[in-house]
Amino acid sequence: MLAPKTHATTRDTDLMKLTTQLQTCTLCLFDSRIPGISFDRHGKCSYCYLHEQMCEQFPTGEAGQRNLDNLVNSIKASGKNKRYDCILGVSGGCDSSFLLHELVNRGLRPLAVHFDNTWNSQTATSNIYLMLDQLDVQLETYVVDNREYDDISRSMIKAGVPEFDAPTDIALKAVCLRAAEAHHVKYLIEGHSFRTEGVAPLGYMYFDGRYIKEIHRRFGDMPMKTYPNMDIWRFLRWSTISNIRRVRPLYSIDYHKEQVKQFLSREYGWEWYGGHHLENQLTAFHHTFYLPQRFGLDLRFVELSGRIRSNQLTRDEAEEEYLAGPRVDHELVGMVRKRLGISLTEWDDLMDAPLRYFTDFPTYRKVFRALRPLFWILYRLERVPKTFYEKFCKPHPSLQSLPRTRPVERHL
Repeated sequence: MLAPKTHATTRDTDLMKLTTQLQTCTLCLFDSRIPGISFDRHGKCSYCYLHEQMCEQFPTGEAGQRNLDNLVNSIKASGKNKRYDCILGVSGGCDSSFLLHELVNRGLRPLAVHFDNTWNSQTATSNIYLMLDQLDVQLETYVVDNREYDDISRSMIKAGVPEFDAPTDIALKAVCLRAAEAHHVKYLIEGHSFRTEGVAPLGYMYFDGRYIKEIHRRFGDMPMKTYPNMDIWRFLRWSTISNIRRVRPLYSIDYHKEQVKQFLSREYGWEWYGGHHLENQLTAFHHTFYLPQRFGLDLRFVELSGRIRSNQLTRDEAEEEYLAGPRVDHELVGMVRKRLGISLTEWDDLMDAPLRYFTDFPTYRKVFRALRPLFWILYRLERVPKTFYEKFCKPHPSLQSLPRTRPVERHL
């Protein structure tokens, strides 16, 4: 993770000192600031080794095509005499839009499920309906009460944790699993590709249902009534009794996002929304302003590192893109502040407050670790993703070293 470009000349000396003290991976952009990272004698980081392990486990090419064909046949068999044979969460983004195309063209009958946190961009909404109408796919949308969701978002900012947008991730997964159970569907299709998105380090992104609930209990004002949270019992029921398999077809595909964007635009009139995670206004605020401003984090280094490891970018190309810094829409920042009802004075105080992490709040992490043998089995049975098992079920003692003050390598 390279030190970003800064225009604050008074910080240049401190930034130079910090940069010289860091160990940076010789292959990707990850560095020694990442909790739990390790390097071999050649300077290659542990996340690069994890990437290689996943490439061996989930090959592309002919082997990947065979695996994908077998998966499609299994999905078709499980959906026989049912209206739908799989569930796909859609956002209007590149990954879920491409998967809609792939699933339908392989003869599957997906039900598209969307969680509307009331912050959708117009582009994303248009993309969803463009794809669904042309592919004749049915949609179920769950819309949360906007005042309630704003209260949850406000509580995440007051908590001072990096996972500001985690409630959206939790809710989307919950409504997809709920739909799978309701329609007796055994396959949930997930649009993640570790080759293009990488794997976010645990110390930067953690979320579970208890984490969201506890933060809202401490800092929220409204009761949580319409928000579809996921408690541990529902999570375990969906993973065991309901026997819902969570599969990621993009793991078996030689997936190049730039090529896919051009294909979707040409074939469906799909529109690019400007960057990874930017299809939703609240998510865009999270990645372009909140994380860089509060934590000095530009998480594009995760995606760029994944693309370096997958030979989709050279290191020099990734460095140049990363060092340009995130593109901030200051009108969006102002809109978020006003809609959440936070005064300018309180906003400045919150942006300067001490940093907190999931280790400061009750979570299910102890349960996940205690049930590690069970989750290993569930991971092998495709009931939970490998990334969940690696990040949430294994011990990470170095998490106590997470920074508590705003770092000098500021983006803004």
